[in-house]
Amino acid sequence: MAEPDKATTDGPNVDERFSTTRRDLLTGAAALGLLWVAPSLPVAAQPTASLEAQVNDYIQRLRRQGKISSDERTAWSVYDFTRSAKLVSINEETPLQAASMIKPFIALAYFYLVESSGGRIRYTSEIRRLMEHMICHSNNWATNRLIDLVSQHSYGRGAQDVERVLKNNAAGIFQQTRIVERIPNGGRTYRNLASARDYSRFLWALWNDRLPYAGELRDLMALPNRDRMARSVATIPDSVRVYHKTGSTAHLCGDMGIIEAHDRNGRRYPYTFIGIIQKTNRANSYGTWISSRGNVIRQVSDIVYRAMRAQHQLV
Repeated sequence: MAEPDKATTDGPNVDERFSTTRRDLLTGAAALGLLWVAPSLPVAAQPTASLEAQVNDYIQRLRRQGKISSDERTAWSVYDFTRSAKLVSINEETPLQAASMIKPFIALAYFYLVESSGGRIRYTSEIRRLMEHMICHSNNWATNRLIDLVSQHSYGRGAQDVERVLKNNAAGIFQQTRIVERIPNGGRTYRNLASARDYSRFLWALWNDRLPYAGELRDLMALPNRDRMARSVATIPDSVRVYHKTGSTAHLCGDMGIIEAHDRNGRRYPYTFIGIIQKTNRANSYGTWISSRGNVIRQVSDIVYRAMRAQHQLV
């Protein structure tokens, strides 16, 4: 049986608003005598029950109708940058298959190496093209090439070096992230893991320029492709900008990113949206399953955008 969809209430929530540099992490650790301590969310950033309840009610209705099966678990997260508020937190702490959603993390690991190399490792036009292929086109060859470059410039132990670089520099973000494999032939990558909370922390740091080459990584994630959070969602106008990465296998359908919406005066109202559906048993028909679950993610995104539109008078 799948774990039921539920709010993350068992234990303190982790504030998205924290310093993410290695220096900040080590300074705090020295002061506290610990590696890293996660602060509790302020009252303003606790999940908003009404929107969270709407999302959970929709998912439970699909379960009762048999449109989400018993061997599927889901995770959802929404964070409103304008109000500094976590609006949805459902199964956020559960590590799930990352599939291609791990690819921006690989780019970030390379950027950490560039930042700390003193010019020895460079971000060249060739590397930029590899990252475009990896993130925009989800090219697995480009992904494995970048994994190999991270390993070559760090510990020489393969894919796990990506995780090590990330946790050496931002352990507070990547708490449930596990990177252990390159993308196998055929794209059947099932062993790399991350939680919706890890994606949420990553996106907060990305938006707030707490990561090396944050602007460049945002640009890469904003390159036009087929997202599951805004495209084909009737209520969301074409004027929104989406920074995201999807993940798709016969076991997982997901999307994680930032939606940058606007009101009629052009003021920006960005928020994170993360939706993940993981199936224990391999889908019998990959195309049918991915299309169906992608539409579930779009419907949840529609619910979220309606709430954001009412709150901020969005277009």
